Amino acid sequence: MTVVVVIVVIVVAVVVLVLVVVVVVRVVVVVIVVVIVEVVIVKAVVIVVVVVYYCCSTSGSIRKVVVIIVVVVVVIVVIVVAVVVLVVVVVVRVVAVVVVV
Repeated sequence: MTVVVVIVVIVVAVVVLVLVVVVVVRVVVVVIVVVIVEVVIVKAVVIVVVVVYYCCSTSGSIRKVVVIIVVVVVVIVVIVVAVVVLVVVVVVRVVAVVVVV
């Protein structure tokens, strides 16, 4: 009987350890994605500031300025949407793991 108890305790300990590792890995992935989002947003703001400064400092046509600003905004929106989708996917996976646990 003692051997069965020891085997059950070992199996339960291994299962709990695996679940803890899975949850920790998911949390680390979420933190990494959040940091990436912050970096992308900061870079997007810097790009906009640089482009606006460039457009204001050069003597170009209004059409050129508008085209440059529109391109920059579209690129920023695409990057942010891609990162948000990635964050949503990771969060859904983490919630699924936590609910299963």
